Amino acid sequence: MNAPLPLNFSTLFTNLSVPVEGKFEQAQRLFHGRGHAYKDLNHITIDWLKPVLLITLFAPLSKTDLTQLANELKTRFYQCTSIQVQHRYETSWVFETIYGDSIHQLDILEGELKYKLTFKSGANTGLFLDMKNGRDWVKENSNNKQILNLFSYTCGFSVAALAGGAKSVFNIDMSSPFLNTGRENHRLNEQALDKIRFEKLNILKSFGRINKRGPYDLIICDPPTFQKGSIDLVRDYPKMIRRFVEFLNKDGLLFLCINTPHLGSLTGVDFLSNMMKENAPNFKLIDEIKPPEVYNDVQDKGTKVLIFSL
Repeated sequence: MNAPLPLNFSTLFTNLSVPVEGKFEQAQRLFHGRGHAYKDLNHITIDWLKPVLLITLFAPLSKTDLTQLANELKTRFYQCTSIQVQHRYETSWVFETIYGDSIHQLDILEGELKYKLTFKSGANTGLFLDMKNGRDWVKENSNNKQILNLFSYTCGFSVAALAGGAKSVFNIDMSSPFLNTGRENHRLNEQALDKIRFEKLNILKSFGRINKRGPYDLIICDPPTFQKGSIDLVRDYPKMIRRFVEFLNKDGLLFLCINTPHLGSLTGVDFLSNMMKENAPNFKLIDEIKPPEVYNDVQDKGTKVLIFSL
């Protein structure tokens, strides 16, 4: 195991985003070190998932620093009943409860919508908070639209789309457990499942099946960087785009996401823009959806979302 890194408490708490009064119900990132904006803190993030404070470590901390951090956080969040740590530098991404209740599942609130989270070693919690503004955009732009949600994970975009009045949503993912959580997320928000379809498919082998359910007014594509037996983002994204543009209505929109540091000198915006110019030159960039301000990223390697239309 690597030696524990010291923690720069002064910088961390100076830049900790404590919710304003009345916003403690909302799930949100409090500190984002992964954007390399704060010296010696790129190995730590902190999220508020009421009543849990989740510390995610990408390098080990000493027990003394971790205890001091937990004690300081407790004084700022009287609603907190559990502080958990996910050790992402370990192969198994272990969760550890270092204060209070050992909570393994909970429902969080984002805006007016609810989502199920699970604190399970080896996995993400079930919702990526950096995509909040993307989900808000989908909610605001889904009314009466037929939507294709690719790499749907736990169907956060689908929940937002139904809340925004979508006519239908077709969710596709390789994981049945993720899709099952997606169903639970819709039920949690009392949304009718008759407007939603869930299918476990390998997207790259299912273009014909996907096309039969179209045409679509909005295609959402938020692929992983790499998924064995399914996708290599850099290799396969252009291939998918060439097919997806065929599935759109004439006024359809593409909602394209990318989140990987493995693009060489290119930023995510560069990659998506160049890919569209080469593979769908008739489409124009009409919007960029940035993550919440707390996701300060000086290396410009974080989540990128671009919207394209004809």
